[in-house]
Amino acid sequence: QVQLVESGGGSVQAGGSLRLSCAATGYTYRRYCMGWFRQGPGKEREGVAAIDSDGSTVYTDSVKGRFTISKDNAKNTLYLQMNSLKPEDSAMYYCVAGPYCTRDPKAFNFWGQGTQVTVSS
Repeated sequence: QVQLVESGGGSVQAGGSLRLSCAATGYTYRRYCMGWFRQGPGKEREGVAAIDSDGSTVYTDSVKGRFTISKDNAKNTLYLQMNSLKPEDSAMYYCVAGPYCTRDPKAFNFWGQGTQVTVSS
């Protein structure tokens, strides 16, 4: 059974940093595109960042230069380092895995339960 388990969310003041982790089990981790989506109150689900099986990365414009996605294949763990956080980054963050990288959340077969990030001004 495929499982994605996020951790690392929390509350932080604007300008602060958080690192999200996603532990992946139950499938051939390295063959998938893995990424992070987020959904704030009253907002649509948004793709934040993704990393493909070859290590290539993509980010949504609003987080470029502030967030870094990475993965540790030995630990089957995905990370999202978030720096210079802004109140508009507040959302539930979801770890995802799917056959290819895309902005379309429907393309991702597997989702974690989410971890909350709250940034206060």
